[in-house]
Formats: sequence, C-alpha cells, structure tokens
Amino acid sequence: MNLNLKRPIVFLDLETTGVDPSKDRIVEISLVKVMPDGSEEVKTRRLNPQMHIPEAASAIHHIYDKDVADCPTFPMIAKSLWSYLEGCDLGGYNSNKFDIPVLVEEFLRAGIDADFKKRHFIDVQNIFHKKEQRTLVAAYKFYCDKDLNEAHSAEADTKATLEVLKAQLDRYPDLQNDVTFLSDYSSRDQSIDYAGRIVYDDKKREVFNFGKHKGRPVAEVFRTEPSYYSWMMNGDFPLYTKKVITAIRLREMNNKE
Repeated sequence: MNLNLKRPIVFLDLETTGVDPSKDRIVEISLVKVMPDGSEEVKTRRLNPQMHIPEAASAIHHIYDKDVADCPTFPMIAKSLWSYLEGCDLGGYNSNKFDIPVLVEEFLRAGIDADFKKRHFIDVQNIFHKKEQRTLVAAYKFYCDKDLNEAHSAEADTKATLEVLKAQLDRYPDLQNDVTFLSDYSSRDQSIDYAGRIVYDDKKREVFNFGKHKGRPVAEVFRTEPSYYSWMMNGDFPLYTKKVITAIRLREMNNKE
C-alpha cells in the first residue's frame, strides 16, 4: 500500500555516539523522502561527530573514528539538510523519542533555529507497540516476513521502517492512510519539547514531566521558585528544552506588564 500524502514525508534513522540528545552527536544519517506521487529518494551520509565514538556505540553500528575522520561535520551540511526537510513531515522508528530530538539539537548547535512543531511525526515503533509489542527486527519479520540482516545500518533500518508502516496499513483496517491520523496515533503523550521534559496536562497547561516538580505548571514553579529556571538553563538539558522554558518564562513576564 502506498502512503496517502498531501506533502512529502521523510523517514529518518540516525547512528550516533550515544543516546543523550544533549551530549551525543550524529555519525550517520539516512533519509528516505517519499513524495505524494509515491516516488522515493534515499540519501545516506556519514558525519564526523568531532568527538570520540565510544566503543559501546561502535559495537552496535560498526562505525569507528577512522571511518568518519574525513567526513563532513554536521554544521557543514546543516543548511542543505534543513532545506531538504523543508515542508516535509517526518517519520521513523522510535523517532519521536530519539532521532528527532537528536536532530533538533544538532541543528540548534549549528545555529539553525529548527522547529518541527508544525510538522506531523509518524513513529512506527509506537504503532507497532500499540499493536504487537516488539522490536524493529521482529516487526520487520512479523509484518514483512523478512529478516533484517543489516540491523543498525542507518539505511537498512530506515528502509525497513518504511516497509513496516506500509505493511501496518495493509494489516490494520482501523489505521487510516492519512499522515495526520498516523501522527496522532503514533504519539505517546503531548510533549512540548522533544525530550519530553515539558508536557501538556489535561487542562492544556505546560507542566514538568520530571523531577520534584513533576505535574506542576512550569509558569507557577518559575513564579514561586525563580532559581529553578536558572538551574535548568545552567544544567545538562537539551537546547530545545531550554528554548521552550525560556519562551514560557518570557511570556509570563510580558503578561505581568
């Protein structure tokens, strides 16, 4: 089944130096751009992360320092990549929690104010977990009856993710072939920042989703404990999370005037 698209969607997979969006860097990025007419374009590129790739990470994706020593850095490709993603929705496997947060952090470090909030995200893993509770390798076998022999190769994982989504649409009649529906269905919560530190509660208020103030409105905490804002800004939080809390703080300050 082909995807019913009103605008292009880019499926992505990242191989990185680790799993912390605030610290780790991309070493390989693979994109499958699907156009409304069903045509597909694949782009894969390795990147120099400008830091040592830990042995534990290399053991998973088999990319070592020597493999990326002569590759471009993310800032070198940031503008062209941002242009390539312009006007596109995004999809992936565990992409809402990992790939998109990491990608946004890389853009922000490169001086590009990346904001995908007006895009739709389809996280194929969330659809899979709601339906079957498995991993990508198992999902590929379950839905496509194929073995994913090159797991943790960014391009193989990205292509497999797209195949799995198409097979999910074929298998489940209640899944609408519509990006807005799939985006809503594959989202787990109403995160405001990509890392899920700030979310909406049932009253549509921005609340903390971690720590001692979990469940409390961000604006309220900053009014009663201004030092908490400073602590977060000086702490090891993703740049986009800091951008979100700064916007909330400035909004509240302007409302007082």
